Amino acid sequence: MAAPPASDPHRFGRVDPDGTVWLITGSGERVIGSWQAGDPEAAYAHFGRRFDDMATEVALMESRLESGTGDARKIRAAAQALAETLPTAHVLGDVDAIAGRLTAIITQADEAAHADKAKREEFRAAQTARKEALAAEAEDLAANSTQWKSAGDRLRDILEEWRTITGLDRKTDDALWKRYSAAREQFNRRRGSHFAELDRDRAGARQAKEALCERAEALSDSTDWGPTGAAFRDLLSEWKAAGRAAKDIDDALWQRFKAAQDKFFGARNAANAERDAEFRANAEAKEALLAEAEKIDTSDLDAARASLRVIGDKWDAIGKVPRERAADLERRLRAIEKKVREAPTRGVDPEAQARADQFRARAEQYERQAEKAAAAGRDKDAADARANAEQWRQWADAAAEALGKGR
Repeated sequence: MAAPPASDPHRFGRVDPDGTVWLITGSGERVIGSWQAGDPEAAYAHFGRRFDDMATEVALMESRLESGTGDARKIRAAAQALAETLPTAHVLGDVDAIAGRLTAIITQADEAAHADKAKREEFRAAQTARKEALAAEAEDLAANSTQWKSAGDRLRDILEEWRTITGLDRKTDDALWKRYSAAREQFNRRRGSHFAELDRDRAGARQAKEALCERAEALSDSTDWGPTGAAFRDLLSEWKAAGRAAKDIDDALWQRFKAAQDKFFGARNAANAERDAEFRANAEAKEALLAEAEKIDTSDLDAARASLRVIGDKWDAIGKVPRERAADLERRLRAIEKKVREAPTRGVDPEAQARADQFRARAEQYERQAEKAAAAGRDKDAADARANAEQWRQWADAAAEALGKGR
């Protein structure tokens, strides 16, 4: 605590009979005034109170400096100014003690001012570093980010945080603000350019997909199942490559495209189901013919061949069977034909028999080609091969009939 004001002015001064008032200090005496208003005690009281006021002011400086509630630089300036008045101060009291206390205040205030300055500089450096980091982050977002929403939100957050950072010198603060502001403008330009390009792309995607919808709708009633199915697959590939329109428009266009696609494939599936049922019935009919053919008696070769020709005609008239069963059914029929063909005969010309067998072998060769072509979906090739097989079979039958007449 500061020392209380001096209460005994008699120790530090005197009043002459003529009213002259003297202050006694360690360096000597000096006149501080002339008292004509009453007895000497009144002079002591008057100049003592003025000293008490000075001492109170000094005590207040000490208190504020000690508690840290005052500005050290201002306290020092006040102490310095008060110290400069001491040589001419009109007071009675321990001026030397006051001078010492003021010197101590000035020294302590200098130290506190240096500490405050260091703290301010440290604070300013920390605040500057915060804004530099924010400016650098904003510049990175502006130059590199394509996460437009999150980056835009972050730039707004940076601005809010920026406004809470104070204590920088004006020049540095202005320079950092220009960096942040330029970064924000760069980001806004890039984002605007991106969305403008996106709008153009979406408009182009919309036009392309509308055209694809029209093409799909034009194909939806087709019954040319194979080529149209391939065309729909090509349309879907084009759709995926067309890009995206605005979400609501893109969704509506997709529903339109899909409706046309579903209409075609639904009709094709129904037709395939009907065809498959027909093919299964055909397979059952051929199974019945095979059962009949397997009972042919080869002891009467002419009758056996005649029966087999009738079965062959019925077989051809039945038509197609499921692809996975065609080869097995044809193999079983060929085995029966071979059995009849190779049945022992009497009095037959070997060369004529070989020729008939050769014709039948060629017919079987073409029939196998027809089976392979049909399995691969090459209907025209299959039809040509069947026509050739039929021609060779007719020649084989004719040769076999000639053999029968020659016995």
